[in-house]
Amino acid sequence: MNYELQDGGVRGRMMPGVKRVVVKVGTRLLMDVKGSEPAQRIEALVDELIWLREQGLEVVLVTSGAIGAALRVLNKVRRPKRMEALQAYAALGQCSLMSLYEEASSRHGVHCAQLLLTAADLRSKDRHHKVARCLDEMLAMGLLPVINENDSVCTDEIKVGDNDTLAALVASMCRADLTVLLTTVDGMREKNMETGELGARISVVHEIDQALLDMAGGTDGNSFSVGGMATKLHAAATTTACGEPLWIAEGTDFAVLRRIFAGDDVGTVFSARNKQRMHARQRFIAFFAEPEGELIVDSGAVSAIKDKGKSLLPSGVLGMRGVFAPGSVVCIVDAKRKEIGRGIVNFGTVELSKICGAGTDEIPALLGREPAATEAVHRDFLVITRH
Repeated sequence: MNYELQDGGVRGRMMPGVKRVVVKVGTRLLMDVKGSEPAQRIEALVDELIWLREQGLEVVLVTSGAIGAALRVLNKVRRPKRMEALQAYAALGQCSLMSLYEEASSRHGVHCAQLLLTAADLRSKDRHHKVARCLDEMLAMGLLPVINENDSVCTDEIKVGDNDTLAALVASMCRADLTVLLTTVDGMREKNMETGELGARISVVHEIDQALLDMAGGTDGNSFSVGGMATKLHAAATTTACGEPLWIAEGTDFAVLRRIFAGDDVGTVFSARNKQRMHARQRFIAFFAEPEGELIVDSGAVSAIKDKGKSLLPSGVLGMRGVFAPGSVVCIVDAKRKEIGRGIVNFGTVELSKICGAGTDEIPALLGREPAATEAVHRDFLVITRH
């Protein structure tokens, strides 16, 4: 079994190494807590984030709530369905949301700094690096970064989709030591797949497998939210692959953050899958870049790159799909078309088609030139995405 119902010391070993943390708070925790107004909720949240900063931590907040805030401003109870209406609601609500964050932060002598992102900002290599440097500068200046998806300009083509995913991507980009997703449930629970009945809380997850994904629920249907436990598992898959843990906890009382950093056994912790943290280049290849094609490889190549840490040679390439140039990111798939990894290819489609299956010593004659590299994808520019 890849999870445990009791902590067994995982949290205690993990917390001393945490210096930079991404905290994600969902809309329901801000807008839909009985007996509390959004201003009170945001003030309580900021109080706890400032406490974390006083412990010497760098804190990045990923917050939902713009559309939820607009619903309150306009006295509506349901999210609109039309894209342009959602965009207008987001534009309206973001102003209200940020004014509350700035007011709460200023009570502590701290300024918050808004950063609105689209998927396109993260996928573009140049924009990605600029966002990462901007975020580092915000933290160096002592600001509290407040990040949300730029829903007022997003369409399906440039949408991250949910803030669990956005939090994981931000954490990967800024190399956060821990990502905390505050939600309305106390972590993940075991589930009887026949009856649907929920059981004991899962304390620690060591590996996210298909059985665990099957236990995760989908969208909860609340008018304020768009995510569910499944999105949190996908977020955890991203951060743990980078070598960094993720923690899901119930956040109705934001003071749970103090319990988290005390190492208490609350919520569910997803421990880092890889002991070594991913290089920034590998993170971009694995989670941000848009693949421009596929390389279909034989079983020998699968074993070489997965088990032996080797480069992908043209001799192991059976075929390809798509049109790409040297330097493009491509998916590497096995003969059954299951993704094995992703990498930056050294040859364009035309040249690689000439040398598929060829030995290294045959490449110059087949190309009519001496290539700068003989690997289809060098190990330093290759990331394994399926173990």
